[in-house]
Amino acid sequence: MRMPFTDAVITAILGYGVVFFGLVLLMCAIAIMGKVMTAQKSAPAPAAAPAPAPAPKAELPAAPGSAGEVKLYDVPDRDAAMIMAIVADKMGKPLNELRFKSIKEVK
Repeated sequence: MRMPFTDAVITAILGYGVVFFGLVLLMCAIAIMGKVMTAQKSAPAPAAAPAPAPAPKAELPAAPGSAGEVKLYDVPDRDAAMIMAIVADKMGKPLNELRFKSIKEVK
């Protein structure tokens, strides 16, 4: 038994529609469950006495010493120094507290 082309197109469209509708429902259910779980985690704790204002952060002295040798692969010393300084700045740590094993240019 052969199905006419128009019936086949309508059947295919309805099938795709059912599948995508199910995916949308699943996505909504997961989003709702995520919000419920987040709300349960961040439920307010019993009110406690207000904490005193934190003391201003004191400047930490730089750590003494060096973290060892760095192997450079196709990277000039100047570029390696800039990369290490940027990483240290983004991490908020003094450069001498970080250890770089190697720096390699990705080509």
